[in-house]
Amino acid sequence: MTRMPPPSHERLLARFHALPGQTGPAGLRLGQELLARWSEPHRHYHTVAHLADVLARLDELAGYAAEPVAVELAAWFHDAVYDPYSPDNEERSARLAEERLGTGPRAREVARLVRLTAGHDPEPGDVNGAALCDADLAVLAGSPEEYAGYAAAVRREYGFVPDGDFRAGRAEVLRQLLALPELFRTPYGAEHWAPTARFNLRGELRLLTG
Repeated sequence: MTRMPPPSHERLLARFHALPGQTGPAGLRLGQELLARWSEPHRHYHTVAHLADVLARLDELAGYAAEPVAVELAAWFHDAVYDPYSPDNEERSARLAEERLGTGPRAREVARLVRLTAGHDPEPGDVNGAALCDADLAVLAGSPEEYAGYAAAVRREYGFVPDGDFRAGRAEVLRQLLALPELFRTPYGAEHWAPTARFNLRGELRLLTG
């Protein structure tokens, strides 16, 4: 899976500002706020580069989601709140979406999708959830060098955790992902990303527990 260099903040902001419902001054301000959140200095993996990668994977999955605008907004919000000391970042990100987007059907769907990224386990037939979760997990299907960079960035975000505790916690996360009946729920993700992702996950798990 070849990754292009991430787009600039200006291009990302223009993409957000072009979304239906976000084309006015309020949408511009919201896009700027979200980019500022994704640019916080304590982030090493959950960065603007990750946001750009998820958006690029959604482009690859075009046609799978029933509500692509809601799915793209959920991508923007899904790690908008990120504190490695906190166990409820997805819930806090969903609440931020509710605060910023209002109470309409699209806002409710965005918040629901953001909450799904806590476990990446959408129900059968949830095509919006499948698209978002697959795009978020596509990083697992990177090349050996890309995957090693991803794993190192995650470790940096949890640099305050002692090594033994991190290894145990990270191993449990990997086991949970490997235990999912289907790691990727879209046909595209299942075909193009799942085999490499499972290979990478098993390899990291062996390194952590061997």
